[in-house]
Amino acid sequence: MRKNSLREIRESLMISKAELARNANISPMTITRIENGMSCRMETKRKVILALGYEISDKNRVFSD
Repeated sequence: MRKNSLREIRESLMISKAELARNANISPMTITRIENGMSCRMETKRKVILALGYEISDKNRVFSD
């Protein structure tokens, strides 16, 4: 069911779920849902990608869909 690499990337950057959620302006529960393979809106994906310090063009590094 895993459709993304968010957990691995977040942990490699040593960022907590709470910190990533705060930087992306979304809830920590949303981060958990995404890491568990649940779908999310395009806008949420954009926020997460930018909060990780990536460019939008790097979306395939995080999300495989």
